[in-house]
Amino acid sequence: MTLTPSPPSDAADRQLAERNAELSELLGHLTTCWDEERRLLARKLHDSLGSSMTALTMHLALLTQQMPKEKALQDRTAQMKQLLMTIINTNRDMQLSLWNDKLEFLGIKSAIAELVGDFGKQHQLVARCSLPDEDESYAREHGVALLRALEEGLRNIAAHAGASEVDVILDDGGDEIMLTVRDNGVGPGDKPGESAGCHGLRLLRERARYLGGALSVMPARERGTVLTLTLPKAPVAVGG
Repeated sequence: MTLTPSPPSDAADRQLAERNAELSELLGHLTTCWDEERRLLARKLHDSLGSSMTALTMHLALLTQQMPKEKALQDRTAQMKQLLMTIINTNRDMQLSLWNDKLEFLGIKSAIAELVGDFGKQHQLVARCSLPDEDESYAREHGVALLRALEEGLRNIAAHAGASEVDVILDDGGDEIMLTVRDNGVGPGDKPGESAGCHGLRLLRERARYLGGALSVMPARERGTVLTLTLPKAPVAVGG
């Protein structure tokens, strides 16, 4: 006698949905906490290590002026100055990888414009950026989500796409904010080692869902990939 399994009960479905909602809320809360920790760490690097390196550079310059004009000493001080500049630049790069301070002080438009411009120069490709004319003020969570999505999109393009052109569009109209990152390289289904379920994109999807939005990665109409992040303008009430 064959037993037919009974369909799951409404109570079980409801319990599963509640569990999924709790996990999604927890992951969203954790990403927000991570962002705050990264922001604070970047600020400490700037205030402590950055200030100390700048002071050392000034002291070295004063010391160099009073040293004997011997070539060996001048060469050694030049090496020390170069080493300090390397440390300062490395510290600055670490700060930016943790937290883009332009987002906080100049807004999302300036942060996006600089990131896209630097990406084009670094990878020697055409990188275009289209931004709204109006300077809208977004909640920090929205700005961070937009910037993280752009960073992930550009990171995937550099690693897998083999693209020669990138277009980044921030559309702010109606009740939604939409970020589009489009390239003309290899499509998402053909990228070696790449899948729509990779951890970076999964975290972005959960972040978007936490904020009431959505993230999609689709093949472009002719060639390439289109990453789209859509967020509601009005903040979504989330648990703490």
